[in-house]
Amino acid sequence: MKELTSEALLAAVRRWVEIESPTQDAGAVNRVADLAEAQLRHLGASVERVPGVDGFADILIGRIPGETNADGILLLGHMDTVHPVGTLAGPLPFRVEGDRAYGPGIYDMKGGNVMALQALAHLRANGARPRLPVTVMFIPDEEMGSPTSRARIEAEAAKHRLALVVEPSGDGGRITVARHGIARYHLKTTGRPAHAGAYHRKGRSAIREMAHQVTAIEAMTDYERNITLNVGTISGGTHENLVPIECRACVYVMVATVDNEAEVRARLSALTPVDPDVRLEVTPGLFRPPYAKSPEIQSLYDQACALAREIGFEIPGERVAGGGSDGNFTGSLGVPTLDGLGVVGDGPHTHEEHLLVSCLVPRTKLLARLFETLE
Repeated sequence: MKELTSEALLAAVRRWVEIESPTQDAGAVNRVADLAEAQLRHLGASVERVPGVDGFADILIGRIPGETNADGILLLGHMDTVHPVGTLAGPLPFRVEGDRAYGPGIYDMKGGNVMALQALAHLRANGARPRLPVTVMFIPDEEMGSPTSRARIEAEAAKHRLALVVEPSGDGGRITVARHGIARYHLKTTGRPAHAGAYHRKGRSAIREMAHQVTAIEAMTDYERNITLNVGTISGGTHENLVPIECRACVYVMVATVDNEAEVRARLSALTPVDPDVRLEVTPGLFRPPYAKSPEIQSLYDQACALAREIGFEIPGERVAGGGSDGNFTGSLGVPTLDGLGVVGDGPHTHEEHLLVSCLVPRTKLLARLFETLE
């Protein structure tokens, strides 16, 4: 794309958005990977496609040479969304209303992925190259914690000088300089079944026990220390006339520091059943470690702000993000990571998800200038 225009960029975004790609549907996510692979090859990238495992889609890696052969830039994005297939034809069709363009995954984070590719295409069309080599890494399972991708992300990060993440910006365009950690815990209660009418007294309800535990767990939230615990899913029982023998729940935990996570882990592991006849199991799940702003990240942020001013707009500030991203893995390894370089908009994971069309040209130009100038 020799000249960057809102119309052309939005059309490119629409191609991605109209391929629905919920994480659990490997075939759907791989259809996005097919499109991304074709676009990377058009950029002259050498492409590696790592076959998916455990029911997830493929990891896509494109390597683009730079003007120098130094350790390069790792650019991270994810292809999966939380929206099931059918969302596009139902509650969240692609549409443009004024400055807002709506669609499943348009904000989180297909818009950012497209901007990154179009920034590289813009350089190529104008006879330029990135200053440093760029490795573009598109992940298939970020919305579920990147269970099959984390090891590969960390291995790639160790070979790169810095990481850029095109997750959406927050709070009207702020760039992310640090992220809190995200942990998941899985709870299971096992009771004693009984007929809910004739022999109710003999039963021990797994659901009732879980209700006690939910109250105790959510009471551990401490907003002053940026620690939140949310029981996001719960299921149990098999029939209304049976005292439920089993119940399961998943706890989503946000923490500001590794020490906070250790504290929460200890408190959750120490939970005991209210009913001594019910068994309670707590199993740690996936964990995205937090990372803090470093002097190197501050330097990256300052450079991005200066480049934005040259282009003609202001970055409205920096932020520490509560939600996790694959930048948690690179940042926690000490690789300078600048996140939230994607689109401006709102409504992630909802039927109001949208980007601002007016952000596409300036933010794509910013990415192109970062590729040109980062040393």
